[in-house]
Amino acid sequence: MTPADLSRTVLHAVRRAVDEDALRAPVPARVRVERSRPGGSGDYACAVALQLARPAGLPALEIARILRERVAAEPGVGRVEITGPGFLSFTLDAPAVGDRAVLGAVREQGLGYGHGGALGGEIHQLHHAREVRAAVTAQAVFRLLVAQGARGRTTCEQAPDPDWARLGVTVDAYGTPPTPLAEIRPVPAGATAGELLERLGPDAARWGLLRAAGHDRAALGPELLVQGEANPLFRVRYAHARARALTRGATALGFTADAAPYGESPAPYDEAARPLTDLIADHPGVLLAAARHRAPDRVARQLEAVAHAFFDFHDSCPSLPAGDEKPSAAHRARLALAEAAGTVLAGGLSLLGIRAPEHL
Repeated sequence: MTPADLSRTVLHAVRRAVDEDALRAPVPARVRVERSRPGGSGDYACAVALQLARPAGLPALEIARILRERVAAEPGVGRVEITGPGFLSFTLDAPAVGDRAVLGAVREQGLGYGHGGALGGEIHQLHHAREVRAAVTAQAVFRLLVAQGARGRTTCEQAPDPDWARLGVTVDAYGTPPTPLAEIRPVPAGATAGELLERLGPDAARWGLLRAAGHDRAALGPELLVQGEANPLFRVRYAHARARALTRGATALGFTADAAPYGESPAPYDEAARPLTDLIADHPGVLLAAARHRAPDRVARQLEAVAHAFFDFHDSCPSLPAGDEKPSAAHRARLALAEAAGTVLAGGLSLLGIRAPEHL
């Protein structure tokens, strides 16, 4: 069960409680499920009972008890606990099956993993100033919205800078809009597109413009071109290239990835794999949140986290046999996770309009 699956399960429990007249409150459009914080209980936590307490006219603890019995009966949910003033904490059943399902979804959906139809039917008109960071941000937000099923267009206050095209930016129309639109106004870059392209090139320029939150100033210095671990963009792209190199190495040794044995007990690589599998499982939720909040910086930070977890996993659990060692089920499973990480990195970079080279 993925976080998105669990969110739908909790929402279904709320709807059932309302239909059965056990709870009298409006059913929310969505339910937010998050990873339990360090020291917390279970795998995931949810505050929906606190959210419903006021409209339902009931204590949050009572609502949590109503929902607990309905969620606990669902397949894939091992245990549901109530903590604090009414938080629901979930421990999932058979996590290895969930991991295999996540890796299978990445393999099946490819670069489209995390895309969906949650925003289907919505129409967004993004309007921005004639400024390079606003233009790049609006275009990235548009990509994120479309990836979640929305439709729309981007417009600019004035005729676009011709150099924007070299950054992959297009504008559907320009001028004063006849009706109020969704304005994209990050802190200006302080440089033109031409200047950034000359100093950084398109990929580093886009990363620098999108990595910081819109209310923060973008870092657009020469550090974006450093070929080393201190540069997050290099680290993300290198993690992708390394994952692809592992696939080529496995092919040369005559074996392929296989997630089937992943998580079997005993499994000497499970502990090191957990942060990476969790991030991959959470990726669809991150993309949806980035689209809803018009925040491509969330995608950039997610990719950095995936790259960091990938290298930790890769260093602890080699995907390729060494010396005369024969490929084992563990190697095939590790390769499946490494390939999934590479796919997530490539897909996320694509949404930001940045290339993911196979070789660095």
